[in-house]
This record gives sequence, C-alpha cells and structure tokens, in this order.
Amino acid sequence: MTTNNKNYHKKKVAILIENDVEDAEFQVPFNGLKQAGIEVVVLGSRTNENYKGKRGKLSMQADGTTTEAIASEFDAVVIPGGMAPDKMRRNPNTVRFVQEAMQQGKLVAAVCHGPQVLIEGDLLKGKQATGFTAIHKDMINAGANYIDAPLVIDGNLITSRQPGDLAIFTTAILGYLGYGGKDAALPDVKDTKAEWWKLADAWGGSTKGEIVKGLNTALAGERYSLEALENYAKKESDEQVTSLFQEMIANKQHHISVLEGYLNELHEKPSLIANIANQYAKVKTALTGSDDIYQLRSALGDVQTGIGDIGNLIAAYTDPVSTAIFTQIHKDLLMFEQRLVDLYRARTGAGVKPAQVY
Repeated sequence: MTTNNKNYHKKKVAILIENDVEDAEFQVPFNGLKQAGIEVVVLGSRTNENYKGKRGKLSMQADGTTTEAIASEFDAVVIPGGMAPDKMRRNPNTVRFVQEAMQQGKLVAAVCHGPQVLIEGDLLKGKQATGFTAIHKDMINAGANYIDAPLVIDGNLITSRQPGDLAIFTTAILGYLGYGGKDAALPDVKDTKAEWWKLADAWGGSTKGEIVKGLNTALAGERYSLEALENYAKKESDEQVTSLFQEMIANKQHHISVLEGYLNELHEKPSLIANIANQYAKVKTALTGSDDIYQLRSALGDVQTGIGDIGNLIAAYTDPVSTAIFTQIHKDLLMFEQRLVDLYRARTGAGVKPAQVY
C-alpha cells in the first residue's frame, strides 16, 4: 500500500511492544506506518528479548528500550493491546516515555487494552477516549469520558477498542501525521461503507479466508442453538418459558440471516460444518428428558457456551463488520442468559446447589 504523497513529510513513530501483545494490534499499525514510508521504531523493556504475540503469529526483537528513548525525537507513540499493556504499565520507564510524549503534544495512539498505560500515567483525566470493553470502568475511574466507538480522537490522543477497529485506527494515525488525501487512497475514517477488512488485510490483519471461517463458526453456533431451542420448546409445558424460547428462536433466525447475508456479500457460502450444525443439535437434544426445569437449564447451558464462543470471535478478526455482528450476538446472549436464570430461580427457588460428597 505504498504511495507517492507529495504533501507528506517523513515522520518517526515509536510502537511499544511486550510479550503477549495482541498480534494484529501490533502488526496492522506497524505495517501500515512502514508501508507509508514512516520510520517506525519498536521499543520494549529489554534489548535482548525476542517478543512473542499472544496468538503466536508475531515474533520480533525491539530496536531499543523505553529506558533510553527520548520522547522529543518522535512524532507519535502507538500502544497496542493484548496482555502486553499490563506489563508495560509496570515499567516506570515506559510510563514516563508515554507521559512525556503526551505532555510534549506528540500523538499518542492506544488500542484495546493499550489505555492501561495511559491510566498508569494519569493521562486520561478529562479526556474523551475508548478502549476494550473489559477496561471501560477502569478508564472511567481514571477520569476519562468513555465512548463506545471504533475511533475516538481528543486532541493528540487517538484510541480504539479492538482488532476490528484497527484499519480505522491506523488510518486515523496516518491522517494525523499528514499522510492522507486522494494520493494516499485511504478511506475517510467516518466512512462506514468502506471495505476496511481489505485495508487491514493489506497491513497484516485477518485474511478473507480467516474472516469467512469466523463467520461460519458463528453461523454453526446459531444454527445449532436454533435447532436446540425448537426442540426444547416442543417439550416445555411452562407457557412463560416457552414464550421466552420463542423469542430466542426469532433472535437466532435474525442472526442467521445477518451472518448468511454478510457471507453472501463476501461472495462466500456457509461451510459444511455450519450446514450440519442443526443436525448435530437434533441428535443431541433428542436424548434429553421432558422435565420443564431440565429444558430450561439445558437452554441456559447452551447460552453460556455461546457467550464464551462468540466472545472469543469478537477479538479475533480485524474486520469491523463481522466484529459488530459477533458483538450484537454476544449482547443478546448476555440478555437471554439473565432472563433464563431469572426464570430458573423463580421456578426452583434456589441457585446453584453444591455437589453431593459421598
């Protein structure tokens, strides 16, 4: 994605690294900046460390350390996420380096768990910012005005939430540094119709094949759940529970339609596993009893399994469209989990019972 942008003046950017960094959150901005002709310097805590990504795709040695780095020599600092920021924040030299960059008016860009370093440096007070949902309360407690959006820009601070935002995040960094316009052939960061996954792919993010695999994984889960719920509903005699099952069935049908629609947009079809998922559910649920509470608890177990599975997909791909679909499924599952457990408690008058010890 190199380009000849006559209005661009070469810049120097530091990107921080630690072990267990989210691979794509390092690779996409690193490659995007390098391909734009920007000098990128990788800074870690130790010179001789071979840093590994949490997903095993990244292996890289740092160019230097934050101990020796001088913030004034850089135009921007990028903080990727994963489990790495929790290690970065424990290094006072890393925190100091980011503090100095922010105070000097340099661009500071953090994605996912990256804002943990900003929290440690007391740099979020009064700032509009975003980050991975798991740290949003930490950010608020640090004084940030948390906004759940793919991209939040407040002065010299740029933040994003997750891998699905990476193409937009990187484009915003490039734009801030003066790399943009027609010559650069980059979309506007507010363009929701842009094929951001293609840009992320070009910068080392998820390939089309990987995205399609993720969509089919979600589709298989939704088709399995739909078949299971239809079978539970047939055996359930409690009208209130049956009504909730029917609502969940409609929700599953909607998600299946959305997933199939996006696969079609990508000129792909459902996989064999997605196509036979309902048959697997039919066989499995045929072996269950007809007790009303058993159906309710079985549905609850399926929902809880789905929450874990779809939660893993949310952070796995650099495509904002599929990530948004997975996120909506996750939100719906959490809502239905609570409603199912409320009915379960109302019917049994109890929560979890400890196992018998003999």
